[in-house]
This record gives sequence, C-alpha cells and structure tokens, in this order.
Amino acid sequence: MPSPNRVWFITGTSSGLGKALTDLLLANGESVVATCRNPTTHNDLLVHYKNQLLPYKVDVTKEDELKAALAAGVERFGRIDVVVNNAGIGLFGEIEAVPEEDARYIMELQYWGPVHVMKEAARIFREVNPPGAGGRLFNISTVGGYRANPTLSYYSASKFALEASTQSFLQEMHPSWNIKGCILEPGGFRSGWSTGHNSKVIPPHPAYTDPLSPTSMFRQFHGKFPYLGDPVKMAKAVIRLADLSTGVRSGLPGLWTGEGVEKGVVEHSTALGNSPVELPLRVQLGSESLFLVRMQAQNTLEDAKKWEWMSHSTNADDMDGENYVKQYLMGSGGFDDVDKALSG
Repeated sequence: MPSPNRVWFITGTSSGLGKALTDLLLANGESVVATCRNPTTHNDLLVHYKNQLLPYKVDVTKEDELKAALAAGVERFGRIDVVVNNAGIGLFGEIEAVPEEDARYIMELQYWGPVHVMKEAARIFREVNPPGAGGRLFNISTVGGYRANPTLSYYSASKFALEASTQSFLQEMHPSWNIKGCILEPGGFRSGWSTGHNSKVIPPHPAYTDPLSPTSMFRQFHGKFPYLGDPVKMAKAVIRLADLSTGVRSGLPGLWTGEGVEKGVVEHSTALGNSPVELPLRVQLGSESLFLVRMQAQNTLEDAKKWEWMSHSTNADDMDGENYVKQYLMGSGGFDDVDKALSG
C-alpha cells in the first residue's frame, strides 16, 4: 500500500523520538524538515534521502529561528502537513534548589518554543496549504504534564502549560480549516532525555537532604532503573495517529503490527478505509503513563465527589448551579463535553 506524501516539521531531531521519527518517515517515503541545534547529525541521512530531507539549525527558544525553519520548509516542499513539537530536556531539582535562570529557560524551551511553532503552523495550515487541507499538530508532553512529581516541578510546569495551550488552540480552530491535533504523554523512554546534555540535575537543597524526605527518595531512583519505552515504537505510534486522523494507511513495514496494534486496526477499520478518526485530546504512550494518568484522573474524580458540598456552598443565593451550567455553558462552543453529559 502506498504511503502518504506528507511534509513533516519536527523539532529536536538529533536524538530520541525526533531522530527515530525522522528515520521512519524518510523510509516511509515522506518529507521531513528536521530541526535541531546540530543538523550535521543528519548528514548520513542526506546521502540516501536528499530530496526528502531538509535539516535545519534551530534553537527552539528563538522565535525568529523557528519561523525561518518553517518558511524554509514551505519554500522547499510547498507546504507543511504535520508538526511535531518534540524538543526538550530534563530538569531535576527541588523548587527551592533550581536557579530561576534554569526554571525560566525550560519554560522558554518547552512552552514558549512550541507555542511559537503552533501559531506559525496554524497560519501555514490555513493560508499556505491547499484550502481545506489543513494540518495535524502533535505536541509531546509527558506523564509529568498531567501528574507532577517531586524534583520535577519546573519541567512539569512547562508541560502543564503546554497541555493547556494545546487544548485551547485546538478548540479555537474553525472546523473548515481542518486543523487537528493531539497531546502525547509518554512515560519513561530510552531516549536520553534524562542523561548527558539532554538533562540537568541540580544538587539538593540543604533542607531536603534527609534520606527519608520525598525528594531524596525520588532522587535515588533517577537513572537507576530501566526505562519502559522504545523511541522507535513511539515514532510508529505518532505515524499511526497521523494516518488515523486523515483516513490513510502508511505502507511502512511493521507499522501496523505489534502488541495491541492488530486489535486497534480492527476497531478503527473504517478509518483505515479512508474515513478519518477524531483524535482524542490526550494519548498516553507507555503502560506506566497510562496507569499514572488514569490514577490521577480517578483521584480527581474521587476528590470532586467527596468535596462537592464545598463546591456547591460557594454559589450565589440567587443562582442554581445545574441551571447555570445548562444556560451559560452549553452551546458556547467550548464545552461540547458538557453538552453531551447534560444532554445524555
């Protein structure tokens, strides 16, 4: 089966998911604008895929470089079909220990960088691509973008913020533009994000050095247990999501096989027969991410039920809570899930 002729724009392609995704897409016959700080890492790929690959030097914290890379992709390939915001690093340390300079940097890298890409991608999807062709956006968050852990406050904060902006962004897109997207929440992957130049570990704050403190206990695990996720399998998952959202099926060998994949193919058989599937807001990648996100969601629901009396107690005396939701939220355009829940 022939593969789709898409143009992808990916940040952080020198290692991990970005590199694995670039490699697979080129083998799938697709075109890639591969951005990273050192594009010479792709020289070996240029030997075989010079007509499909555009390596581009980008510092994600610099908006002008991101816009230049997107413009170069449009000039080279005529359009951009899929954007993957992937660039990032690990930052470990207690809130009191991490210097503000490092905290602000990770927000520039993992929040403002993707936001700048999203804004320019929306314009390209809407005004450069053929009318109605639209585009697809995949923002790489993390399980820590839904459930924060000790020593990862600022890292998680950047991902929490990215998830919020992604949700708003997707709701703002006019249906006629055909701009769709998804937040991906990987767990621990063997991508090097937590070691070497991809990570920064701040020494413990003196107040947190007790071996029984939560941060000390969490630090003991850092880098001392194997990661569950395989970057190549994650890259395949991203391609499958792009296929499902457009109703196509890539011919890349091994893409549609593997644990659970065959069952998914059966469940989404209509999509693979050219009927697109509506992407969920979030997809967890890795069994531990799925488990931890489910637990956080369950905890939130249980707390909401236990403390709902407190929530209702703050309503103004002249207002009825349920009627307020029905009258003012339903039909506003941003609460489709509320409409469905109350209508059902």
